[in-house]
Amino acid sequence: MTSIISLPSRTIRIGSRKSELALVQTYWVQQQLQKQFPNISFEVEKLSTQGDKILDVALSKIGDKALFTKELELAMLNREIDFAVHSLKDLPTRLPKGLVLATVTERENPADAVVYHEKYKNRQLQTLPPGAVIGTSSLRRLAQLRNLFPHLTFKDIRGNLNTRLAKLDNGEYDVLILAVAGLKRLRMDRRIHQVLPPEISLHAVGQGALAIECRTEDREILSLLQTIEHLPTRTCVMAERAFLRELEGGCQVPIGVNTKLNKDTLILSGFVASVDGKRMLKDTVIGDSNQPEMVGLELANNLRFRGAQEILAEIYQTHRL
Repeated sequence: MTSIISLPSRTIRIGSRKSELALVQTYWVQQQLQKQFPNISFEVEKLSTQGDKILDVALSKIGDKALFTKELELAMLNREIDFAVHSLKDLPTRLPKGLVLATVTERENPADAVVYHEKYKNRQLQTLPPGAVIGTSSLRRLAQLRNLFPHLTFKDIRGNLNTRLAKLDNGEYDVLILAVAGLKRLRMDRRIHQVLPPEISLHAVGQGALAIECRTEDREILSLLQTIEHLPTRTCVMAERAFLRELEGGCQVPIGVNTKLNKDTLILSGFVASVDGKRMLKDTVIGDSNQPEMVGLELANNLRFRGAQEILAEIYQTHRL
């Protein structure tokens, strides 16, 4: 393969959503690549996705699992951009023909964070009064928190991070559940009051990692992107994505995971739940880190045997996913 470093000076186009977080993530990738390849010009192309345009409907009711990726993928296939940067949790487990998950970057903390209104700044979820309003757009978070804290009130919330925090600060919500990674990347981690342990909230598949997607046959771009790959993170998320893919889930269903990598051992925990949190199935599989997808498949099959498919079928029917 021809080394990308020896290629003549050229311009490579990076696709990104227009949101502040998406651009922070994309500019970080741009900077990492620019350090590696100073003779190449990397330009960011900003695109709007369906998920960015529909802000008045809950994600679970829109039904499209490529809400935040489809327009970027079409731009790649049409050769308008060379690759795209995604939050890995937004990337469907089945990619369009001709595209590949080229690189996974080192994962930020994948946990969920709790951000409180000023009046509850000295509280934790466990000590909130009955009826306190929790804002989240994630069925995964909703199911787990309803299971543990049925006395709290849950209300959907959409919009970018600043919009959500403004709604919290003006009293529309008492608490928000957000990703630690997003808050840290936007340098808003000072707003984090509580980081939820796996015992309370298993995180989304791929949460905290960035995915870089490109055309399958573009060997030059693939070679370039390999330089910022983080293999331990890829190992973990490949197990998580296999688990999700086998259960035919997406970001709009209550499925969560937690992954630990210890040398050659991969420990994958996961759950499937009803939206009301009253039915919840959890399990953990310990397997070979050299075969992460097999670990994910084993966990999915374990939960399917215990009734996960029936729970998910009901959710799909109710929400028409």
